[in-house]
Amino acid sequence: MDLKQYVTIVPDFPKPGIQFKDITTIMDKGEVYKYATDQIVQYAREKKIDVVVGPEARGFIIGCPVAYALGVGFVPVRKEGKLPREVIRVEYGLEYGKDVLTMHKDAIKPGQRVLITDDLLATGGTIEATIKLVEQLGGIVAGIAFLIELTYLEGRKKLEGYDILALMQF
Repeated sequence: MDLKQYVTIVPDFPKPGIQFKDITTIMDKGEVYKYATDQIVQYAREKKIDVVVGPEARGFIIGCPVAYALGVGFVPVRKEGKLPREVIRVEYGLEYGKDVLTMHKDAIKPGQRVLITDDLLATGGTIEATIKLVEQLGGIVAGIAFLIELTYLEGRKKLEGYDILALMQF
């Protein structure tokens, strides 16, 4: 299946010059969403994943059905102040400023094989921060899966040394 035909390009969103890749037109077609999810599940099975981790919010959309299909848990990575129990945190750079991601301190057990999921690999900053959280708890990042990779932003460079699956590249 050619997933690219189901991605809607929205010009000038959220600001002029941006060609936004809208994945909701994958998600609203059950057979297409299932196909994309199944591709990531197959990849995860080959990696012998123990747990799936995804940053909010679109990482949840990708990761939860993958975790369900694998019969493993899902760990959310959230912005500061959103998780109710004791957390670990990592600060990371944005285009203009900094942000913080958190994960529950007991979410990953040492030695667990982790799949990190998100909708899109752009600059790689969010996933790099997510990797730091996983590894801080002793998890092993066995793979990282995306629906889309924006190759011109070179986010893969920040993730060097990690195995990456991108179902589409733009």
